[in-house]
Amino acid sequence: MRKQIVFTTAALLLLAACKSTESGVKGSVTKQEFGKTASGEAVDLYVLKNKNGVEAAITNYGGIIVWLKTADKMGRLANVALGFDKFDRYLTPPPYFGAIIGRYGNRIAKGKFTLDGKEYSLATNDGANTLHGGKQGFDKRVWTAVPNSASGSQSLVLKYTSKDGEEGYPGTLDVTVTYTLSDDDDLSIDYRAKTDKATVLNLTNHTYFNLAGEGQGDILAHKVAINASRFTPVDAGLIPTGELKKVEGTPFDFHNPTAIGERINNDDEQLKLGKGYDHNYVLDRKGAGLEPAASVTEESTGRLLEVWTTEPAVQFYTGNFLDGTLVGASNRAYTKRSGFCLETQHYPDSPNQPAFPTTVLKPGEEYKSTTVWKFRLAGNSAR
Repeated sequence: MRKQIVFTTAALLLLAACKSTESGVKGSVTKQEFGKTASGEAVDLYVLKNKNGVEAAITNYGGIIVWLKTADKMGRLANVALGFDKFDRYLTPPPYFGAIIGRYGNRIAKGKFTLDGKEYSLATNDGANTLHGGKQGFDKRVWTAVPNSASGSQSLVLKYTSKDGEEGYPGTLDVTVTYTLSDDDDLSIDYRAKTDKATVLNLTNHTYFNLAGEGQGDILAHKVAINASRFTPVDAGLIPTGELKKVEGTPFDFHNPTAIGERINNDDEQLKLGKGYDHNYVLDRKGAGLEPAASVTEESTGRLLEVWTTEPAVQFYTGNFLDGTLVGASNRAYTKRSGFCLETQHYPDSPNQPAFPTTVLKPGEEYKSTTVWKFRLAGNSAR
C-alpha cells in the first residue's frame, strides 16, 4: 500500500510540474545584501530558483553555496546543504562549507612543490602541509558576480583573478566558475582558468550534504555508491602514499550501494587515519567527458543525489572533524558525521607525485572542469 501511495504522489507532482510549465511559471535569479567583510567589501547573496521551486543560494564570498532546497518524495522542499543563515558566521573559518576551493583542492605535502626546476613554498595551514589553497584560499575571496536567467536554466558567473605569488603559487590566474540550475533539478559547476605562468591547479567545491535535511542528525544511514575500483591510501598526515589500492575486499568498496555507517568503524588502518572516510577515490572512467562518479540515497525522504564529473577522482569525506561546536542555519549543532562531501578533483599532492595525473596548467592552455549534481527521487535515476 505504501509503495502505491508514493507512486501516486510522484505522479501528482509530475502533473503539477507540467501544469506549472503550461501556466508560464519560470525560474528566476534574485539578489540581496548578505553582509560585509572585515575590510568593508560588500557581499551579496544570489538565489537561483527553477520552475519546480528548487533553490540554490550562492554568495560571491568564496562562491559559497549557502543553501540547496530540493524536494523529498512527498514534494516537500528542504535545505540539504550545511551552512549558516548569517554572513558573519563564515568569517570565523568554518570547515569550508559550500565553498569554491583553490588554487589547490586537498593537500600538498609540506607546502612545497617543484615546477620547471624551481621550488615553490606555499602558505601552510594543516600542520606542515597546505590544505585547500592555504590560509586565504579562494573560499575566502570576494568574487565578481554576474547573474543570468535564461530559458530552462538560471546561472551565476563568478570571476576572480589570483595574483602571481598569492599564497605562494606562481602565475597570475584568471578563474571563472559558473553555477547553473536547470529545470531538470541539476546544479552544474563549470570551472575555467588561464594563467600567464606555469602553475598547478585543482579546483573543487566543498559542500557538505545531508539528504535528510540540514541539521537532521547524522548521515550514517545514507547509502553511497562510488564508481571506483581503487583509492589512494594516506599516511598519518593524510598525504597519499603513492599507492593505488584496490577497494575490493576492504571497507572502501562502494561498487554496490552501502550505508555509510555499515563499515565506518571497522578495524582498518586507513579508517583510523582518516577518523572515518576521508579518501581520494580513483574513478573508473571510460573517456574524457562527463561521467557518473557517485550516487547517494536517503531512504526516509526518498532523495537521490547523483554526481557526474569530468574529473579523474572524488574525495569522499564523512564529516569526521565536525564536533558540535558549530551551529547551522536550522539552529542545530553540527555533530560528528552530520554531513558528507563528494569533492570531484585531481589527486591530492599530485605536484609531488609524478605517477599521478598532472595538475600543471601552462600559458596558452585553458583549465576546464565540470561537475553536475543531479537531484532526483529514488527510483528515478538520471542515468
